[in-house]
Amino acid sequence: MILLSGSTLLSFAQNAGKISGNIQDGGNQKIIDAATISLLHAGDSSLLKTALADKEGHYAFENVPAGNYLVMATSTGHSKVYSAPVTVEATTADAKVAMLQLIPVTKSLEAVVVTSKKQFVERKLDKTIINPDALISNTGTTALEVLEKSPGITVDKDGNISLRGKQGVLVMIDGKPTYMSNQEVVNFLKAMPSSSIEQIELMTNPSAKYDAAGNAGIINLKTKKIKQRGFNGNLSTAYGQGFYPKTNNSLNLNYRTGKLNIFSTLNGNYRRHYQDLSIQRIYLNPDESVRAIFRQGTFMRKVREYYSSKIGMDYEFSPKTTIGFVATGYTAPGSENIINTSYLSNSFGAIDSIVTALNQEKSRWGSSTLNLNFRHQFDSTGRELTADVDYVNYTMNKNQYFYNNSYHADWSKKSHDELAGSLGSGIDIYSGKMDYTQQLPHKIKLEAGLKSSFVKTKNDADYFNVIQGNKEIDYEKSNNFIYEENINAAYVNFSKEIKKWGFQAGLRVENTAYSGKQFGNPQRTDSSFTNGYTNAFPTAYVSYNASEKHNWSFSYGRRISRADYEDLNPFLSFLDKYTYEAGNPFLRPTFSHIFEVGHSYNKFLNTSLKYSHDVDLSTTTFEQKDFATILRPGNFGKRDNVNLSVNARMNPKKWWTIMVNTSGDYNHFAGRLYGEDLDIKAATWLAYMNNQFNFKKGWAAELSGFYRSRGIEGQIIINSMYNLNAGISKQVLKNKGTLKLALRDFTGPMKTAGTVNFQNTRASFNQVNDNKVATISFNYRFGKPIKGMKKRNTGGASDEQNRLKSAN
Repeated sequence: MILLSGSTLLSFAQNAGKISGNIQDGGNQKIIDAATISLLHAGDSSLLKTALADKEGHYAFENVPAGNYLVMATSTGHSKVYSAPVTVEATTADAKVAMLQLIPVTKSLEAVVVTSKKQFVERKLDKTIINPDALISNTGTTALEVLEKSPGITVDKDGNISLRGKQGVLVMIDGKPTYMSNQEVVNFLKAMPSSSIEQIELMTNPSAKYDAAGNAGIINLKTKKIKQRGFNGNLSTAYGQGFYPKTNNSLNLNYRTGKLNIFSTLNGNYRRHYQDLSIQRIYLNPDESVRAIFRQGTFMRKVREYYSSKIGMDYEFSPKTTIGFVATGYTAPGSENIINTSYLSNSFGAIDSIVTALNQEKSRWGSSTLNLNFRHQFDSTGRELTADVDYVNYTMNKNQYFYNNSYHADWSKKSHDELAGSLGSGIDIYSGKMDYTQQLPHKIKLEAGLKSSFVKTKNDADYFNVIQGNKEIDYEKSNNFIYEENINAAYVNFSKEIKKWGFQAGLRVENTAYSGKQFGNPQRTDSSFTNGYTNAFPTAYVSYNASEKHNWSFSYGRRISRADYEDLNPFLSFLDKYTYEAGNPFLRPTFSHIFEVGHSYNKFLNTSLKYSHDVDLSTTTFEQKDFATILRPGNFGKRDNVNLSVNARMNPKKWWTIMVNTSGDYNHFAGRLYGEDLDIKAATWLAYMNNQFNFKKGWAAELSGFYRSRGIEGQIIINSMYNLNAGISKQVLKNKGTLKLALRDFTGPMKTAGTVNFQNTRASFNQVNDNKVATISFNYRFGKPIKGMKKRNTGGASDEQNRLKSAN
């Protein structure tokens, strides 16, 4: 209906003419194709429309209202050129512009490379852009490690990602969601090399065009796609040494000729690391006297491998119509060995019993994705129709083995038990979407679209008690669960500029229907649930350019955070003898209202103030049953969050650039959980500074670090933490190659510590990871740059891919 209404608007044509012409290189009289052509109002040089010259150097603007105009042409390596004034009258059929000749700029290739260095952080009206390659300390890192140093982003002890003080972020790859839960996204980003990422887009208040999921906003990782003619590529390899070795390798290839463009990416990653965790729980009696004390020390050794490939093609049937496909796949084998020792003591601290455990796990994650996409530009006025169809398949297989030994206080053996687990899951996702854009009368831009997705997940967990080498199925721990979900959405968005003001308003409506079934066994019956809901998500934006130095903005949006698929699975899963995880089929989605005011001064200082109110907040909760702790997601109340963010960029010297990002958060959690009232208030301060030094002869260096004050994550209070990073780089091979040496967390390793109080339990923890790493890398670029390559995001999926779940 929305698209039909948009098409109806096409029939309201006004008296309009056409402006056309040709361009060529003024130095050698050759035709320049794919140059950018801009149509400007003659009175104030404000931009009306843009177009690209075709391979014959021809361009045209259609449906141009009567008036006086200028035509401006730009192309890489050339000075911009303007036409003489052009007049379009009501009776004018076609206004011709004299040949525009672009004059080449006399600059050496070396000079162009130096001056085109990207900034790490770029500010746009509706997003913040991160360029990972701009920082030397990103050498050999993963995508998650780049996110950790991005402004407004924090990653907690469990790897959960927060944007501007809030969890519930929707993570997207190349404009489409990853179809994974928060934990799976973290595992994926831990394996993904940062060298494969071109840009990271941070959107705290996305427009109605995007899925409403993610009450903290959207993080979009744009992978590298070489924009070059002929056969070109980019090779990157890195070796890092912490306590254990790590490698990152990537290869990007591209072939473009005529109307055909073929691109591919290969990634290979090996990371061996450790985690050292200590936990203490003090169990209290109702009168708050000490009942017992639990202490546990755990050392985890993990190996993660990641191999991925992507191949895609774009074909231009005509200058206005393009079709394409993208096929991606990855496999991620891994293993871990966990050794822990637990002590249970009486109220006087005397040891009553000891438990030692060896947990072994081997796993393999796999995924295959196919995207078909279509794009058609009706004319040069901005009328465009795009469509995407996606199919995604995820598989996971995991084999676990648990060895537990119980001892008396004198280490005489009490008992021994073994548990084996075989876990598997499969997820099939189908998604399709269509987007339409049109320029309406009075310079109003219309965006509208439809989207539908269907998800089916199947999870099997079979556990066996091993007795004298024989396996007996444990029906209490075994589980089989199926979940299905269908989301249908439609949106409309309008935007307009009036002198110094910019306005945008949109509305997105989503209908969600889902069902789940847990199959029974000889010890329990089947259980199932079905639910559905429809919600509207309005958005609004206002911007005001007060002067060349001052720019103001305001935005509002309503968003939703749906439960991860596996979080709805009600059954317990076994972590160790004293720790369990469980799902919650009665989880409700969390809804958020988000308000944000921003100010930019002279493109150097950016300040924003954000307030959000969440209802039916869902987070990990802690429940104590005897001496075991059960972790499960639950809705417990509301949260109010206030975030103040200040970012500045300074240049004390020509060769020295300083970037400072600071953020202050105030969180108030209130509700009721397991019969107890919950009221937690806390403020957190985060500061990040990056110093970049650019020297002569291709040398550069970097020194950066961050500090985070004490704060809260749901029920957990996290102590302060910090780290420092350094790096040095050298351009080689005529600036086509780069050698880098990076030292990450060189004063560390950084420690994460905190406390949590729940029911009659007081708990604390201390965690250390393999973060102190030295990495050397080499990057080589080959091929010549081309101009004017059209870009578009492919992928029509919603937030489904962000909601799969796995163990860390």
